[in-house]
Amino acid sequence: MMQSYFAIAAALFYLASAILIALRLFWRERDSLPSRTLALALGFAALLLHGWLLFNNIFRGPGLNLAFFNALSLTSWTVATLLLVSSLTKPVENLGIVLLPVAALTLILEAHYPSLSFMRQEASWPLKIHVLFSMLAYSLLTLASVQAILLAVQDHQLRTRHPGGFIRALPPLQTMESLLFEMIGAGFLLLTFALLSGFAFLENMFAQHLVHKTVLSSLAWLMFGGLLVGRMRYGWRGRTAIIWTLSGFVMLILAYFGSKAVLELILHRGPV
Repeated sequence: MMQSYFAIAAALFYLASAILIALRLFWRERDSLPSRTLALALGFAALLLHGWLLFNNIFRGPGLNLAFFNALSLTSWTVATLLLVSSLTKPVENLGIVLLPVAALTLILEAHYPSLSFMRQEASWPLKIHVLFSMLAYSLLTLASVQAILLAVQDHQLRTRHPGGFIRALPPLQTMESLLFEMIGAGFLLLTFALLSGFAFLENMFAQHLVHKTVLSSLAWLMFGGLLVGRMRYGWRGRTAIIWTLSGFVMLILAYFGSKAVLELILHRGPV
């Protein structure tokens, strides 16, 4: 019961933070903007409660409990952490309008649909490293995908010459693109490590039902890698960068959460 109260409190903090960030973005009176410090403080308060809940749900057992909704919640917590920490030095907090409510939703789902799917304590260290790099890679590339969507909206409004208050509140287009490729570059590096560490423990890919996950993750890696090469060699930007980013992200989501949902929620098999 206590965990449910903590989950509700954390979700409310996430939502309050997102609302304040949205008000700052759409507020017409620029001289009386809601406090940015308060918005971030509420977000960090939600992170602390969310982190405590994750520790109790995932780590207190005979192994890591990476059931579907736990893994989803852990990923959203990692995304929110990267977002809020980055917001201390970079103008990326506007991504929280989408990402923080999603984190709140995963908290509620985790609380209402508890399940067990343990990774054994004796699991090999390459497997644990693989899980860590995978979570970080998914989280960073999730941030990049939301940044790409925001960039698409900004680009469209500038092209149609309707730069409303929403666009005027965002950093310049060039800054937004630079932030996007910084996220993609870091996420691609982590995804590379995740794939390499994953291959280290794949003794029988077919027996472990990991063919689809490996193929889709590799396709995502190729897409993000191709985008970075295109950026360096041909100066890709704008719509091209947005399409490649979102395509790679869809592949990545299908690779992990798509396969995990099918195996655990439909076929009732162990974690992948």
